[in-house]
Amino acid sequence: MALAFYFDMTRCVGCRACQVACKDRNDLDIGLLFRYAKTYETGSFPKVGMYNYSGSCNHCGNPVCVTVCPTGAMHKAGDGTVIHEDDRCIGCRACMNSCPYGAPKFDEARSIVRKCDACASQRARGENPVCVDACPSRALDFGERDELIAKYGEDLVKDLPILPDSGLTNPNLLIKAKPCALKEDFRELPT
Repeated sequence: MALAFYFDMTRCVGCRACQVACKDRNDLDIGLLFRYAKTYETGSFPKVGMYNYSGSCNHCGNPVCVTVCPTGAMHKAGDGTVIHEDDRCIGCRACMNSCPYGAPKFDEARSIVRKCDACASQRARGENPVCVDACPSRALDFGERDELIAKYGEDLVKDLPILPDSGLTNPNLLIKAKPCALKEDFRELPT
């Protein structure tokens, strides 16, 4: 079984409700984000494009962060998600340095690394991750990878020019991309 995040960039309006809900649920300090939303532009006048991207931990099928963690604090759960046990973390940041997506974050106040767990405690109660429910455009979903593909179609991607190559980690990420998001000439817009 592989659980995955689905992101429909054709529906995302860039409101950052997903980012705020995640920050609130995880009681994150200023500057610390487990889910982020960014806006990009492509092309040049008169042929320009713009899109939003909402990202977090991709709960990779081959998580490099797990292989480098010396204490086992970063590990794969039985459901396939990548989980971090805060009480086992020594704050060495090896996982941060290895993750190509930048998902693990150092929490200065606690002197440990923390990350998205896809709201494991909520999922255990049969609820969605907060980012999914917070999205007013319903651009996010989370569930069994094959079920998401059946629900949203086969034309989904996991590689975008703004993301690292997925070959090393095999991220459990499904994206319905706008055509402009597949262009190499992107620029991140300030928030």
